[in-house]
Amino acid sequence: MDDPSCHIAILGGGLAGSLIALAMARHRPELRVRLIERGARLGGNHVWSFFASDLADDPAGDLAEGGRALVEPLIAARWDGYDVHFPGFSRRLAAPYASVTSARLDTALRAALPPSAILTGAEVRGIDGSQVLLADGRTIRAGAIIDARGAGALPHMAGGWQKFAGQLLRTRAPHGLERPVVMDARVEQVGGYRFVYALPFSPDTVFVEDTYYADAPALDLPVLRERIAAYAQGAGWQVEAVEYEETGVLPVIAAGDFEAFWAAGDCGADLRAGARAALIHPLTSYSFPDAVRFAMYLTTLDKFSGIGLGRAGHAWAANHWRGGRYYRMLTRMLFAAAPPEARWRVLERFYRLPEPLVERFYAGRSTLADRARLLAGKPPVPLGAALASLLGGGRPLADLGPKMRTSL
Repeated sequence: MDDPSCHIAILGGGLAGSLIALAMARHRPELRVRLIERGARLGGNHVWSFFASDLADDPAGDLAEGGRALVEPLIAARWDGYDVHFPGFSRRLAAPYASVTSARLDTALRAALPPSAILTGAEVRGIDGSQVLLADGRTIRAGAIIDARGAGALPHMAGGWQKFAGQLLRTRAPHGLERPVVMDARVEQVGGYRFVYALPFSPDTVFVEDTYYADAPALDLPVLRERIAAYAQGAGWQVEAVEYEETGVLPVIAAGDFEAFWAAGDCGADLRAGARAALIHPLTSYSFPDAVRFAMYLTTLDKFSGIGLGRAGHAWAANHWRGGRYYRMLTRMLFAAAPPEARWRVLERFYRLPEPLVERFYAGRSTLADRARLLAGKPPVPLGAALASLLGGGRPLADLGPKMRTSL
């Protein structure tokens, strides 16, 4: 590049980094942004889904409105509701649901940013002061550096994992699925709570994802492929082709020391974003609404000096951590109190609750009344085990980082 300098260098063109770049292009066009991604395409190969209510009724109303406008061009499909299935119980919910694809994200970014602002196939070797060092020898000078390269590991935190493999299937005949199946737990429960997720993108294409909560992060891809094929066969679908495949191993956070985590993750960047800043829902690993809110928030800052940006990012992430305390408690109950083969009962009971409560839960905005309702009545796990999990006992949680004394 003739002029490698920029106001903001964003490391990682996944969801969090891409949304920040897109938000800056839309709301702060005076700032020069460089988005650096090691893959060939921004966003990788992923599908991200969200409920319409995730970006509505946000306390910061102006951010919510801007967030909806930011996301609109990225939506590949939308539906007026979705279904969930459990052994002996099914429910149809009316909340509008939508999916964003990495292909749409890549297209939107290339339309919004000048070609010189996007570097794909660029591996970051390190950070030296205000410079990003690339593996091919190039150097990018930046006024501020944002690290959005994913979690990798979360030191000083503990919990479990949500693991999945998803395939976009093209069927020989119409599959007949009209609405998403966000959770189908009628499948065999192995290794932890397991469910299948299905999105009908067209009459003859359906995205099927086999997902499960487990205590260990290892993912057996051949086994998950077999499970997806078995699910499709059980649904009566004749698969003509697998259009693409994606996998993921996401942290589910039950406890941790946030300040120790923040200090341990310091790699020289001024700011961290996305999972690298623990900006995820502790129990669901859901990151889409948090990524949108954070991207919009950054556009409102007056100064983009490294120190100022770092302070603002730390304050936002610390506030998010404090707000997630209740959800971390529920995570401990799921992993420490419920036997793996019985964890589906916890989710079944959850989906019997009023739909507005379900929507607020996924958005991370549960009210005090919601929280009381979630814990009221006969618990779906043994009471003694539930109490033990809250006191730090119960089943051991899978460590995401070194052993530590947790600060919940």
